[in-house]
Amino acid sequence: MIIGIGGVSRSGKTSLARRLARHFRKQGLAPVILHQDDFAFPEEAIPKTRGKVDWEHPESIDFERFRQAITTHSKTADIVIAEGLMALYDGLCNALFDKCFFVQISKSTFLERKVNDLRWGREPDWYIEHIWESFLRYGQPGPGLPGLYTLSGEKPVDWEGVVGFLGETS
Repeated sequence: MIIGIGGVSRSGKTSLARRLARHFRKQGLAPVILHQDDFAFPEEAIPKTRGKVDWEHPESIDFERFRQAITTHSKTADIVIAEGLMALYDGLCNALFDKCFFVQISKSTFLERKVNDLRWGREPDWYIEHIWESFLRYGQPGPGLPGLYTLSGEKPVDWEGVVGFLGETS
């Protein structure tokens, strides 16, 4: 099974991916998680916005390499979980997915979480706004998706619903 997970930065995509992987391991399955961020082009090849590398643009991601990794891992892993801001953007990636999750949060929750995210230092306010606008433009579920289950990243996960959705045939 190949699972796609999309949503804005700090919405809970990685947490959901890790929880799914734990769930599958408990069932004796071998999951692998692919983080779309790991498939970014080198900084010098990525477009800039106001002089800053624009990690939030589709041209920052090597979608061909991302698709190849999904396909390659699907031959050896029982479950492939591919997550990222634009994980559900690319129609060719979407065609690989069996099931998809979209994790939604409000803009106010995003802003609150992002301001407190200091992994790469403090981001300028204009860039945080740019992340949100890019999510609205490029982070929404795209064409060719199979079953899509939308979750709130602001509430506890409806795990019963998630597991039930995964059990449905596509």
